[in-house]
Amino acid sequence: MGSEAGGNAAAIAYTLIETAKMNGVNPEAWLAWVLQRIQDHPANRMNDLMPWAYQAMIDTEVA
Repeated sequence: MGSEAGGNAAAIAYTLIETAKMNGVNPEAWLAWVLQRIQDHPANRMNDLMPWAYQAMIDTEVA
């Protein structure tokens, strides 16, 4: 990773990707969805952007 900071950043990225996978969510689609919303999203509602929230939204749209 080149540095301690790079290693920390990689660990965060890998954790996000694996968390999405563990929740049955496509990591690429989820991260794109989050990046479209995070700029204007309230900090006290970060749980709304988690993979399980994304999956619930997808499930609702399909039903």
